[in-house]
Amino acid sequence: MSPVLQVGELETEVETEQRGVVDAVKRVRKNEHRVKELTYKTEKDKKVVSRLQDLVDKLQLEVKTYRRQAGETEEPSNSHMSKFRKVQHKLDEAEERCDITETQVNKLMAKGRYAGHEHITDLLLHLGCIGNGTLYPV
Repeated sequence: MSPVLQVGELETEVETEQRGVVDAVKRVRKNEHRVKELTYKTEKDKKVVSRLQDLVDKLQLEVKTYRRQAGETEEPSNSHMSKFRKVQHKLDEAEERCDITETQVNKLMAKGRYAGHEHITDLLLHLGCIGNGTLYPV
């Protein structure tokens, strides 16, 4: 081979290599740009995750507070419900006694035993069911 031919081939090789280097530099810059974008997105995502974690922590504290408050109100609520049931039971018993007394009064009036009483309150006072306007258990 002649030296001129070798020089031409070498120049072609150099040009090819230079184009390859230019392409490689372009790819490196493109990859660096992509790395910067991903780093920025990662930092942004970390901030979002941090804010969300703060919100989760606050909500967990609120839930804990609400549970504590619910626990604190449960005992008085149960106590009030128990008192209500007792009062309801007493009311039911008083209504039953009232029905029994009414039945007894009707029977006595039907027999004519208390014909001299002009008012039913006099009769109830006599039976001991009321006193000073207040109903007493029979």
